Amino acid sequence: MSKKLSSLILFSLCLLQLNVSLAADAELGAFKEAIRAKYDIKEQAFANNDPEPILNQFYSADVISTDFEGNTHVGTQGIRPVYENPMVIGGTVKVESFYPHVNGNTGWDWANFHVTPGDPKEKPFTLKILFLWEKINGEWWCKGDMYTFGKFEKEQH
Repeated sequence: MSKKLSSLILFSLCLLQLNVSLAADAELGAFKEAIRAKYDIKEQAFANNDPEPILNQFYSADVISTDFEGNTHVGTQGIRPVYENPMVIGGTVKVESFYPHVNGNTGWDWANFHVTPGDPKEKPFTLKILFLWEKINGEWWCKGDMYTFGKFEKEQH
């Protein structure tokens, strides 16, 4: 094989790898933007003391959520009592994406879920949460989550 042909093949492979990398970066960027919009909906619903946007615009109808006590809630009707509890919805939250990953129409995001309870006597706390995402008809929906007390530190990732 000639040096020119070898160089051309090597150059073509480098360009192909660059295109694949750029496509993956674009896919991750679009995913981050889409789930940030969903997190904004959830945060605003907490601020408004209104669980409906969480139940109807954030979670898919067939969501599965497991809490820090091991309780599992299936479907938006199964998690409704959690979000209608004044001890839960009465505070404010901030979702801090920690480690998102996407591949096609599925993705996940490890996140810090910072909670400031509505009762000023209660101390703020943070949950480590794993959100599971699926793109359905062009829109990202949270299909599941699982959480426990704690916080991801930036240097962990």
